[in-house]
Amino acid sequence: MAKVTISSVIDAPVEKVWARIRDFNGLPGWHPRMVESHIEDGKDASTIGSVRNFQLASGARIREKLLDFSDQNFLVSYSILETPQPLTNHKATLQLRRVTDGDRTYAEWTASFDAAPEEADKLAEGMGTNVFQGGFNALKSHFAGQS
Repeated sequence: MAKVTISSVIDAPVEKVWARIRDFNGLPGWHPRMVESHIEDGKDASTIGSVRNFQLASGARIREKLLDFSDQNFLVSYSILETPQPLTNHKATLQLRRVTDGDRTYAEWTASFDAAPEEADKLAEGMGTNVFQGGFNALKSHFAGQS
């Protein structure tokens, strides 16, 4: 099983960062690699079991299922149902925590998945750099200069 963990500190209060990312269907609104998304079967985006179907800037489509969602814990967990990448048994969690020093946000995005040994490290690196850190960089840019 491959694992990836990326963390960052965002210069904004946790409530503001959570308000920007909490919509399970809202990736295109804050993540530069995502261009279109919809929730299948007309379900609410915060309903456990809802499936988001989104398109990457590359044109690839991915389907992910919401596993856990908590406004109280600033947490969302999901699994990939369909992806063009050669991986299975994927589970990811994005969680925010309050940093009281400066009223900032500690953000951590983790994932685990199965992949062929010769592919696992490359997939984990791409997921960590392009998806997770790319999302954190976009959030940092968005909140830069805001109070």
